[in-house]
Amino acid sequence: MADPSNSESETTTKPQRIYRCKKCRRLVASDENVLSHEPGKGESSFKWHKRRSDLSEEKQPDCTSVFVEPMKWMQAVEDGHVEDKILCMGCNARLGYFNWAGMQCSCGAWVNPAFQLHKSRLDECYM
Repeated sequence: MADPSNSESETTTKPQRIYRCKKCRRLVASDENVLSHEPGKGESSFKWHKRRSDLSEEKQPDCTSVFVEPMKWMQAVEDGHVEDKILCMGCNARLGYFNWAGMQCSCGAWVNPAFQLHKSRLDECYM
């Protein structure tokens, strides 16, 4: 006989997060495609802010972007560009930017290679 506690835990799984284009609601990415990164040191990581000597300990800012793995629908990536805008395959709205050499997140961390989708251009939904 099956253990009843085991089957109960299978039905209470965490809902999967997906990201959709805010303009046309087309599916762009899911949690499986998102790459996590260690948060950086915030504003003190950016060049213009390093010059200030009166830096106080600030709370960690939330990341304003989601970094994903390269996907087939990203036309500029498929065309072989090293860096370019990431456009929605449905409505051609700009969703973010990619750079194979990497880029800095809003939290200050460097992500390499970087396929950055801006959260302000996405709807975060749960399935």
